[in-house]
Parts: sequence; structure tokens; C-alpha cells
Amino acid sequence: MKILTVVGARPQFIKAAAVSNIIRKEHTEVLVHTGQHYDENMSKIFFQELRIPKPDYNLEIGSGNHGEQTGKMLIELEKIYLKEKPDLVLVYGDTNSTLAGALCASKLLIPVAHVEAGLRSFNMNMPEEQNRILTDHISKLLFVPTVTAEKNLHTEGVDNGVHNIGDVMFDAVLHFKKLAEEKESILDKISIKSGEYILTTIHRAENTNDINRLKNIIEALNESGKSIVLPLHPRTKKYIEDYNLQFNDNIKLIEPVGYLDMITLEMNSQKIVTDSGGVQKEAFFMEKPCVTMRDET
Repeated sequence: MKILTVVGARPQFIKAAAVSNIIRKEHTEVLVHTGQHYDENMSKIFFQELRIPKPDYNLEIGSGNHGEQTGKMLIELEKIYLKEKPDLVLVYGDTNSTLAGALCASKLLIPVAHVEAGLRSFNMNMPEEQNRILTDHISKLLFVPTVTAEKNLHTEGVDNGVHNIGDVMFDAVLHFKKLAEEKESILDKISIKSGEYILTTIHRAENTNDINRLKNIIEALNESGKSIVLPLHPRTKKYIEDYNLQFNDNIKLIEPVGYLDMITLEMNSQKIVTDSGGVQKEAFFMEKPCVTMRDET
């Protein structure tokens, strides 16, 4: 069987790393990277570190408005699907890459498999919620991580092709924790000790696009007086510079890090503050107290 996998954002790289090696033992896989995350440290480094096979195609779509980004992906993916003629298209999560990969396949009558199906925030204003619902309703195989996700699909009338396989992200954490422990520790590079810092990440549009919300978050971090490590996402960095926001000395700003370094930072943190669904999950897997900066998740 020829399986065409579409990835484009950090969480998808991680999940693909846990799945692709298994797929390739018995099937042919064509890997397409949409280039949705264009920053060097947010894409290429993951393929290198996690030993994911080099993508067969890189669309280099980059950032843009949702319609523009998704439209460009549809145009380019259709060309690849027609050329490769896959038996199945595999998509992950809830990004624009997920929706474009699934929608393009559905239009060409190619079966779609969705990993992390059935997850719901119940906030239709979130682009991710729109993406995951649409993707689920055009998928033939729906791989759900939890019983709750399975129930969500049942409520929406989706019962066929649903398989509860557990959380692929947990598999990835278990596997890559070992690699992270073997790697030179990022703690030495940034001169910080294990258990003496709070790891913080901020990247979601609702937290960065709103100046008052972003300002309140940074003020809270400044006023905490706690030692904080903050890998600065490109989106967050742009808005911080645009708004001329300042950080106190208790906050150590670092460049975006690869997944193994992120695992190390999470493992050695005292607590975690994040708006990332993935980091929130990893905090739970590692039994770290976590404050999630979102209205729903």
C-alpha cells in the first residue's frame, strides 16, 4: 500500500516520527511537508533530530492568512496526489495542513486517515476546531486518542472507521525521552539548573494578537519574581517587538528549540506555563504542574 503523509507543523513532525518508521516496515510512504512552519528551528531541525525520513516534497508554503495558506496547499497537494496516486492519505492533528491534506484527498476520492480524531474544544471560533471537525467528517479512518474523543464523534454521527489507539504523542514522549537524555543538555548551554525554573511558552494567536492580553501575560511573568525560561516563538517575538514590551531579569529568553531540547527543558522544569496543547499534554505525561493560558483546550 502507498500511504501519503502530510505534515506541516511541529506537533505533526513529532507524531510522524513515532508512526513513519512503523509504516515503512510494511508499506511505501510518501512524505509531504507543506512548510506551514517556515522558521528553521521550527521545522528542519525536527527532521534531523527525530530521524524522520527526509520529505519527498516540500511545498514551502510559509505563513499567510488562513484562506491563502490553505488554498496554496490545496493547489500544490492536488498535483502531488495526481502524480503519486496514493492508496491512502494520512494527516495529523488540526492545522491548515491537516485540513488541506484531507480535503484535497476527499475531492480526488482518496481515503483519508486522521490521527488524533475526535478531539474538541467546542469553540468554533478557533481555526483548529474548524479544521478538526471538517477533517473528521471526511475521513474514512479515524484514530482517536481517548474514549472521550470517541464519544464526541458518536455525538456527531460518526461511528464507522473509528479506532481508539491511545495517544501517539505519549508514544513519542516515551521514545524521545531516551534520546533527550543522551544528548548534550541544553541546561548547560543556557546556564540554568534542573528544578530551578518555570518553563513558559506563548504562541497562540489569541494571546499574541491582542496587545492587552499579551501585555498582561508578560506583566504576570515579570511580577512573579520566579526564574523563567521562555523559548521565543517567531510570532510572539514579532508582537513583542511591535508592542515594545519589556522583560525583567528573572526571564531568560532563548531561541526556539528542537524537540529533544524541549523535552529536556520540560523534564527538568519546576512547573510549566503554556498555551500549547502539545506542551500541556507533555507536562501531564511528565507529571509536571501546568498552568494553561487558554479559555478552553
